[in-house]
Amino acid sequence: MGTDIRFGTDGWRAVIGGDFTYDNLRRVADAAGRVLAADHPGGLVLVGYDTRFEAGSFALAAAEVLAAHGLQVVLSDRYLPTPALCWAIAHDEAAIGGVMLTASHNPASYLGFKLRMADGGASTVAFTDRVEAALLEAPPARAAATAPEVETANLVAPYLDALRAFVDADVIASADLAVVVDPLYGAGQSYLADTLRSLGVDVTEIHSERNPGFGGLHPEPIPPHIDEARALVRDADLDAAFITDGDADRIGAADRMGEFVNPHRIIALIARHLIEDRGMKGRIVKTLSTSVLVDRIAGHLGSRVTTTPVGFKWIYEEMVRGDVLVGGEESGGIGIPSHVRERDGLLMALLLTEMMAQRGKGLGELVEELLEVTGPMEYGRVDLTLDPDAMAAFRAAMPSLAPPDVGGLMVREIVRADGIKFMLPDDAWLLLRTSGTEPLVRVYAEGLNGGVVDDLLAAGRALVTGA
Repeated sequence: MGTDIRFGTDGWRAVIGGDFTYDNLRRVADAAGRVLAADHPGGLVLVGYDTRFEAGSFALAAAEVLAAHGLQVVLSDRYLPTPALCWAIAHDEAAIGGVMLTASHNPASYLGFKLRMADGGASTVAFTDRVEAALLEAPPARAAATAPEVETANLVAPYLDALRAFVDADVIASADLAVVVDPLYGAGQSYLADTLRSLGVDVTEIHSERNPGFGGLHPEPIPPHIDEARALVRDADLDAAFITDGDADRIGAADRMGEFVNPHRIIALIARHLIEDRGMKGRIVKTLSTSVLVDRIAGHLGSRVTTTPVGFKWIYEEMVRGDVLVGGEESGGIGIPSHVRERDGLLMALLLTEMMAQRGKGLGELVEELLEVTGPMEYGRVDLTLDPDAMAAFRAAMPSLAPPDVGGLMVREIVRADGIKFMLPDDAWLLLRTSGTEPLVRVYAEGLNGGVVDDLLAAGRALVTGA
């Protein structure tokens, strides 16, 4: 029996040299290849990879296995962001899907295998269920004695051209903006900075060299991992800082004072910019762990909100249904289906830049204006690493958890759609959810102020650990 391989919220991820080995990778690629070839014999599959250790070599191995199933395979000739691969798939009429070798925001020791559909969007649950079933139907694949031919190509350049075309270059160039870009050693390095420079923005880029260990940083664009960028934007008196994760599909930001602008506020700002400044329309889709600020700004803008379970694959399914303006999640993954049905940290940075330029205001001022409309809400999250026994105990306890109050606030409603979410007075809430990609329980909370959030996070920790 081989390793039990399961797809989480977005693909299969594991520790390099642990469960993420060439043998296991070939098993997954073989299963995916069989499903893809059954649906689209001889179809075109695009394969990409990020900046992690051996990611390019793993990508080549996966490409060769896919090609052995008679599929036409094109491998990126360089590292690239996940949204770049997705855009390339969506804009190639022959492409039936793609594979991205990345572990996104996971630590440097991880690598992963993401599947993408013919429109560039995240693989559906139905599709990954078929791949998992195929894993159980046959023994692990063996490398072919003679590797099938795999073509390579630059899949990034057309995507970068599309990014520049999506925003108003003249407006941005006239604003004389200066920003910090921090790709956290990930796949956004050079791409976002150079694109902004081409639009007339003065860019200081940090953590932009190839470093498979990510310099000890965790490639997730939230504090404390972004503290260097926050300090630099403040100390150098720049206009904003933009931070992307390991595969550049997520966005984090900081204003001129170095204050973190969390993804909830970014989603609300982007929605406001698209509707008020660009005249666009459509639903706003958010996940269960995303702020009520999104609902409030949507009400102000006259837009409808759809809430999904956590994971962009659920947002993608709403995008497929249509009438979606923007979709986003609390982890910083935000996508605009008129661009591609996928998260795109680079595009979000460009749109925030355009909004600052068009309105003539800094990022912090835009946030202040937003909160004048929505009212204040604060958010927090803690990730609890549990040993297997404690994790099993919490999973067993979750279905019966029903406290009358948490953090001193009366529980008005319990939502069990994805984890367990306690709805509280004044739009406050607490969500407990096991991670789909790491051995963690995530505790999320939102309330009127930081004190309320701290109390709720402490109550959540106690519910998880039983302490």
